[in-house]
Amino acid sequence: MSATYQLASYPSLKGKRVFITGGGTGIGAAIVSALAEQGAIVAFVDIARDASEALCKQIAAAGFTAPSFRYCDLRDIGSLQNTIKELAEQLGDFDVLVNNAANDERHKLEDVTQEYWDNRIAINQRPSFFAVQAVAPGMIRKKAGSIINFSSISWHTSSGGFPVYTTAKSSVLGLTRGLARDLGAHNIRVNTVTPGWVMTERQIELWLDEKGKEDIKRNQCLQGELLPWHLARMVLFLASDESVMCTAQEFIVDAGWA
Repeated sequence: MSATYQLASYPSLKGKRVFITGGGTGIGAAIVSALAEQGAIVAFVDIARDASEALCKQIAAAGFTAPSFRYCDLRDIGSLQNTIKELAEQLGDFDVLVNNAANDERHKLEDVTQEYWDNRIAINQRPSFFAVQAVAPGMIRKKAGSIINFSSISWHTSSGGFPVYTTAKSSVLGLTRGLARDLGAHNIRVNTVTPGWVMTERQIELWLDEKGKEDIKRNQCLQGELLPWHLARMVLFLASDESVMCTAQEFIVDAGWA
């Protein structure tokens, strides 16, 4: 992170209970770290056990409260909801939910089987709804909460090469808007964060080539790399009391690509 930036602190996040899916690497790890640095009580799930445990140790070594990590395959909804319940009993009802986990594996239309479709939806779409279902009772008891669902700029820009992924990610806006009215009656906010092409280790290793670099330079209004911490800063705002009257909205962080 450049030393030229003077970033905000959010006192309202201190002591807030936050649950994050896919918090072990990439954007999720940046969100976990940013919230822990604000004094939030953070819990997260991931299938990347080693990376997640290392992240917890790194945050603790920096002098912040170590997050609570649980291994969980989000395709197992029962396991996800039981994990949320267990952590809520341990830490207290959650104030914030961040539905971040996803997998943008490339695939071709002609290669998609029903089994593959179901597997991708089980990773990229289904867990978000059931995570909301699990945290909502606690938020209703608190009469407040913030739910942050992650989409992707890929479907906005008609990106090809992963149609099941773009289908799932476009549906996030429907989930957000479909829940905002019902949950708004309980003072619970529901919003979408939509990242552009974020330079995580995974993206750089698997997908970024010279053509990709040219696409970024041509399409982004703001030059330079879009990084995980840029997304984490938007999450901080939406998780905090600063966004008290923001709901049913999509917040795009893509350096002006779309």
